[in-house]
Amino acid sequence: MADKQNNGYTAANITVLEGLEAVRVRPAMYVGGTGASGLFHIIREIIDNSIDEALAGRCSEIYISINKDNSVSIVDDGAGIPVDQHPQTGKSALETVMTVLHAGGKFGGGGYKVSGGLHGVGMSCTNALSTWMETEVRRDNKIYRQTYNIGKPITELEIVGAYKSGKWVYTKKSEYQKNEFLYDNTSLTGTLQVFKPDDTIFDTTDISYKNIFNHIKIQSYLMAGLKISLRDDREENPFTYSFYFDGGIASYVRDINDNDKVLCSVFKGKGNVADIDVEVAIQYSDTMEERVFAFANNITTPEGGTHVTGFRTALNKCLNDYGRKVAIIKEKDPSFTADDVKEGLTSVISVRLGNPQFEGQTKQKLNNSEVNGAVRNVVNDTFSNWLEENPKDAKSIIEKCYLAARARLAAKAAREAVVRKGALEGSSLPGKLADCASKNYAECELFLVEGDSAGGTAKQGRDRRIQAILPLRGKPINTEKARLDKTLENNEIKELVIALGCGIGEGIDLAKLRYGKVIIMADADVDGSHIRTLLLTFFFRHMRKLIEHGYVYFAMPPLYRIELERREFIDVLNDSEKDKIVKEMAKKGKKIVHIQRYKGLGEMNAEQLWETTINPEKRFLKQVNILDAEDSHQTFETLMGVEVAPRKKFIQSNAALAQLDL
Repeated sequence: MADKQNNGYTAANITVLEGLEAVRVRPAMYVGGTGASGLFHIIREIIDNSIDEALAGRCSEIYISINKDNSVSIVDDGAGIPVDQHPQTGKSALETVMTVLHAGGKFGGGGYKVSGGLHGVGMSCTNALSTWMETEVRRDNKIYRQTYNIGKPITELEIVGAYKSGKWVYTKKSEYQKNEFLYDNTSLTGTLQVFKPDDTIFDTTDISYKNIFNHIKIQSYLMAGLKISLRDDREENPFTYSFYFDGGIASYVRDINDNDKVLCSVFKGKGNVADIDVEVAIQYSDTMEERVFAFANNITTPEGGTHVTGFRTALNKCLNDYGRKVAIIKEKDPSFTADDVKEGLTSVISVRLGNPQFEGQTKQKLNNSEVNGAVRNVVNDTFSNWLEENPKDAKSIIEKCYLAARARLAAKAAREAVVRKGALEGSSLPGKLADCASKNYAECELFLVEGDSAGGTAKQGRDRRIQAILPLRGKPINTEKARLDKTLENNEIKELVIALGCGIGEGIDLAKLRYGKVIIMADADVDGSHIRTLLLTFFFRHMRKLIEHGYVYFAMPPLYRIELERREFIDVLNDSEKDKIVKEMAKKGKKIVHIQRYKGLGEMNAEQLWETTINPEKRFLKQVNILDAEDSHQTFETLMGVEVAPRKKFIQSNAALAQLDL
């Protein structure tokens, strides 16, 4: 083998990053990115450290404040981070956990039996990615404080106060801690963290109140008896929102099903098997969707894992055994499948164990094999007893599963009919689909266009190489109110499924998706909004993976065209943009010749539609995503479901916010 030239690659080319520099150089490796999700991640790490104190039985209250300067304050009444000297680093334990990666009390040293923080990178990552951070600890009747700048200590650990005559007395206040409420904590122990995310690292440092709100609400459900309070001091008149749930995850299930017609009371079971704590809550409603929320050490596991597998196995066995015992499932009838017992099921599964094994740093899935058996044993014992003791509830559940089994067979036949049709037709896709020439799905786009008129114009104005057009005649079926078999009887939906090529429901296969972007293009009026909502409901209920993986978009056609002198044109999306342009032109002394309000896509000619809405170089697209699946479900259920009362309540509550399209 010939010698290879080293091309100047020597030891001098090897970079050694000291301390927390690696976090600042590659933040995405540690917090998932530098966008809004990464910003929330560093806040959640500190909140979850306080949650771990509660898991250890040392904390009863947590207070969180978003401060006026977009810094964050988090205080708990836990044990307080140790401040004595660490034997390995020679620094205080506080400075060690704040400035050293993979340093913490959660590696089996006895500080925490169970915890969510496992890698010892949480606080140190937050510290590294903050312009400044300050930590206060209350222990041994003293207040200790240390301040950091982008992860490096800028003060020594110092004593700044003490507990005297039944209250805390500060000898030195902090320039960073501007929220006086935080000084009123009378607990004898605890930790206060104040930090300001670094705007040179994050794309935005505008902290989302809603993200924190949703997270602590769920944590409060999982930790019955823990009080978590949140205040946004950026508001002109801030108020404190506090969560405290004695009912724990049973309250969580009731909240999820708040707008649904429930078929039974809430079952709650708990137990401990081989030092694994298991807690499960279940309720069935008349909906057609399954909602399972699973947690391991209070960490959400959206991809499930062994705890969910054990739960499903036990649930299926309990319902089949009971169904046959009371003869609702006849001898000749097949047993319920896993799909049959899913319909209308809302469940929360929470396990706590000493050494959870997750897939990756993002902890999406639990892998501990022993958890499967622990959950299975607890659910088998407690749920089977509950079914015996609550025969009326049990009968309602079994009958729901029986109907689901019949519907499953009908839906399977309908789905197979669609698949067969697509397969039999081969390359001859729906007749009204104007397909694109490219076979590279990543660059291909499918426009779902409202109306034949606009569809015809879009076909003329598109880039035929990469852009396909599927006109929609009339309004699609409201899939919130229809089972899959009825949904697939709708011609518009059926042709859409065939055009996409990836299947539907549980059998969806994204590897077969024919387009990298699915763009809903409807008029910028009330009817257009309704069509967008109907299509979005379909995707959310039956092809959710398309939304979750970022394939679904809204086209944003302009609402106005402003004509200036010399045949200059400006297209704007809404009234506020129009008013802004008018004011700008007035300041510049530039004459506005005419303002045209587009009545719809069909009013544009092919060239205008291309320039304003289709051209990848000039158009506006809005990507659809799911920030919170539970909130999304509640919204669709309220606005598109069969129950009138929740929708009426929503309209009455939000009527003042409506903009009339006259």
